[in-house]
Amino acid sequence: MRPMRSFGGRGGGGGLPGLETMASKLAVALVAGSVLYHLTKGAQGSLLLLLPDLVFTRLLLWQPFTYAFIEASPFGIIFGAIITWSIGGYLESIWGGKRLLLVAVGITVLSGFITSLLALLVPGATIQAYVGGNVMTTVLWVAYGLSIGRGETNFWGIPLSGNALAGVGAGFVVLMAIVGGWQTQVPDLLALGLVFAYVRGASPRRLWLHLQHWRLQRQLKDRSKHLHVVPKNQARPDRDQFLN
Repeated sequence: MRPMRSFGGRGGGGGLPGLETMASKLAVALVAGSVLYHLTKGAQGSLLLLLPDLVFTRLLLWQPFTYAFIEASPFGIIFGAIITWSIGGYLESIWGGKRLLLVAVGITVLSGFITSLLALLVPGATIQAYVGGNVMTTVLWVAYGLSIGRGETNFWGIPLSGNALAGVGAGFVVLMAIVGGWQTQVPDLLALGLVFAYVRGASPRRLWLHLQHWRLQRQLKDRSKHLHVVPKNQARPDRDQFLN
């Protein structure tokens, strides 16, 4: 049985990391990006947000990256940084910094690009602008819970399994989609599906191997259609003499 972990109390997700870790750098980037946006949103700062209708039509291809480090409210900035620092620190301790960066930022960015593609293909499916700090913290929260699985953790004094904690994180997103409309949570909903698939074993390399296996099976099946069994009475005599 895995040891109990604490979330929302002392020690966060397994001890606060130092400022030299990837988790702390992501937390600092979230605060810095949010402050920069709020200081400049009256001018060009709005271009740091994800504007899905414009990403491909105006080639604002940096937005799926920059929106990941922006929160809209002081509450979101503070608690987003705490979650990124504490939970990210735990995940970094078992994954390493590079994998943490791949999951936290990679899934958030990919969700931004898919949202922009959806806006291009289905008009009205998205809203005008998204901040992505909440997307990244949701990814970390759910990944943290799923990585613990059936092991026990502690959420603000309430003992929960890791899977239940992941469900709480997903529940926040679903609740926001119900209250504000699902269009307001498109990147978040996409990120939930992506992080679940990743933690449960899906990866580009594994998907490629499955594709290669499927193609090989198809090729073998197609080749087998051209093979025929030769009846014994039709076998060539000159070859039968070598059979023993």
